Amino acid sequence: MTSPPRKGRSTVASGGGGVLEEAWLVAEAPVKKSHARTAEWGVSVSFGLRGHFNSFVLLLLVLFIVLAVSITTANDGNGAHEQREATTTVPPPPADDRSTAADGEQGDRVGECDMSSGRWVYDDVAYPLYEESACKFMSDQSACGRFGRTDLKYQHWKWQPHDCDLPRFDAARLLRRLRNKRLAFVGDSLNRNQWISMVCLIDTATPTLHKSMAGGNTSLVSFKIHEYNASVDFYWSPLLVESNSDDPVHHRVADRAVRAGSIARHAWRWADADVLIFNSYLWWRRPNMKVLRRGSFEAAAAEGAHRAAYEVTNSLRAFELSLRTWSEWLELHVDRARTQLFFTSMSPTHLHSDEWEAGSGGGNHQCYNETEPILAEGHRGRDTDPAFARAVEAEVARLAERGVAVRVLNVTQLSEHRKDAHPSVHRRHWSPPTAAEMEARARDPSSGADCIHWCLPGVPDVWNQMLYAHIVAS
Repeated sequence: MTSPPRKGRSTVASGGGGVLEEAWLVAEAPVKKSHARTAEWGVSVSFGLRGHFNSFVLLLLVLFIVLAVSITTANDGNGAHEQREATTTVPPPPADDRSTAADGEQGDRVGECDMSSGRWVYDDVAYPLYEESACKFMSDQSACGRFGRTDLKYQHWKWQPHDCDLPRFDAARLLRRLRNKRLAFVGDSLNRNQWISMVCLIDTATPTLHKSMAGGNTSLVSFKIHEYNASVDFYWSPLLVESNSDDPVHHRVADRAVRAGSIARHAWRWADADVLIFNSYLWWRRPNMKVLRRGSFEAAAAEGAHRAAYEVTNSLRAFELSLRTWSEWLELHVDRARTQLFFTSMSPTHLHSDEWEAGSGGGNHQCYNETEPILAEGHRGRDTDPAFARAVEAEVARLAERGVAVRVLNVTQLSEHRKDAHPSVHRRHWSPPTAAEMEARARDPSSGADCIHWCLPGVPDVWNQMLYAHIVAS
């Protein structure tokens, strides 16, 4: 009785074993007999020598295949596995290049530390981030080198937070975020100082891009980066709400007044922005402020009309009323899912040299000829009023309860130390000095010093590094 032929159904795992199974099926295929068999093992004998030789070769082939499959499997479990890991592991970017990594990899962890808490470190290798002369859109208000400043040490200080590193500004990455979008600074000349810094940071890092500036001496000035269809704008609104200081050129009004409940005339100019950065402080630094009740500012200024047209209140109260108007507009009109909102804190002044030279008896030279920062931690000048900071924080907290997120860029304390970084006398004078001013400057050169605004490159670049970190982390 002959044995039944084996079925060709696979019982071996796929892969290399599939070849092995096929070889065994060939070896065990039934063969047509030519002679009567005398025993079960006589089947091979009945083939003669040729059949025996073929069977032996086939057996060697099978053994060779088994050995090859075993070696391949072992290698795949060791070296091949290591090779796959090597080809799928991407090394981290170099330390100086981390900010150019894919969005979300660097700067996204800004919430893990307070970027405003740190110290100034001198770094003449990596700083400044750009050269003054390289920025085609540099403002005369910030171009200290252009107006005779030769000590440039102020440009080489780096802000080093205590618990993290401030991400290096990456213009290309920021522009990817701003593609088809609008970023707008709204506020006074300190916010314009920060805006010019942002313009120069972008301009000097992207020399091949087509950029333009439009607006000139108007309330709204727009810097456009055409390849990205992006704009970085500044809107002049020094008191946020309507005021008699809203003219972008002729705004030096001694008798300052605000319409504390009205902001719409300004707001429609920046309502469509995707990123908004507000500020307002120094224009409130006076004991009292007029708050307009009705009519025009011109009518209120007319003799005898003041009692009916406006009330006089302390400046902090007027500031709080105006902030409420600002926050209510945001609550009603801002697109909470699209718009990022920021408020830059108070920019300090250095108008009183006795603050860092106590007991010197040398008089007040303000920031004139200052070339070093104040390194003592915690310095605060007398012109920095924490009550105004608390008013902003309270309004921001109220907005948060209503689902509107505004982030305060806390630049005050870090800027308090930089008495060396103001234009001082190295600035453009926007109008010819009077005879009295010329005589005063001859007696005391520091009398014409600007100790409010900042030279560029300089301190506002750090403010924008902080702003950049938050924008790209969102």
